[in-house]
Amino acid sequence: MGATVTKQPGRPATPDLVSCVRRGQGYWLESYLSMLRFDIASQRTPLPVFLIMQILFGVGTAIIYGFYVGQLSPEAALFIVSGAPALAVIAVGIVVVPSMVTDRQTAGTWDFIWSLPVPRSASVASIFTVYTGLTIPGIVVTMALASWRYGLSLHPTPMVIPAFLLCSLMATSVGFGMAQVIRNPLVTNVAINALIFVVFLFSPVMFPIDHFPHWLAAVHRVLPIYPLAQVMRASITNGLVHNLSICYAILAGWTVAAWTATAWVIGRRR
Repeated sequence: MGATVTKQPGRPATPDLVSCVRRGQGYWLESYLSMLRFDIASQRTPLPVFLIMQILFGVGTAIIYGFYVGQLSPEAALFIVSGAPALAVIAVGIVVVPSMVTDRQTAGTWDFIWSLPVPRSASVASIFTVYTGLTIPGIVVTMALASWRYGLSLHPTPMVIPAFLLCSLMATSVGFGMAQVIRNPLVTNVAINALIFVVFLFSPVMFPIDHFPHWLAAVHRVLPIYPLAQVMRASITNGLVHNLSICYAILAGWTVAAWTATAWVIGRRR
């Protein structure tokens, strides 16, 4: 349906711009695919590097913890190996995604993206798709090599795909939301480095939470990292994790909170 034409005395007829605004699911999908092509093209140089680093990071993490601990029992080796996918998801969500956002903010690319005639939700969904896909090869290679290294057999459950998508969405939403809420890229980089320090040294991902003092364990039970690790671990093993409903609820809560804050910030920016 064409745009309506308005005419005022002394002025030429002009199209009514309001009626030119496109809406609907079809337009959103078209915008999403366009932004997906844009994100892949704009990141075509760093994406292969991120992919290689993701694989090296996952494999190295799963194997190096075995050197720290020494001779591992099958149960301990399984616990370490099953924690590697969680670290891969966390690394992309809280390190790679906010770093990408701050780089675009510094270069002025983010203002250009917001000015495009596409829904902002389509742009955000494109980022989630690209960086979720970036995580998959690293996880698959890590699981294969680490299982071979320790002589383990993993048992993926039917929940492996929903668990992975929820964990990736949570990590990406927290990282993306942090980069949007913090306007200063320098402060964002400081926060990223602090999170790396906390996650890899003080989070119960590669070792049981029972090793922590009670007060620190209680804190981690409501933060998203421990539930994320539990959900990922339960999706590829049998008998290591219990009370998953609480973990899923905490992850869902953090995801909703992060996207609510992000949507509020994005909606207020012009």
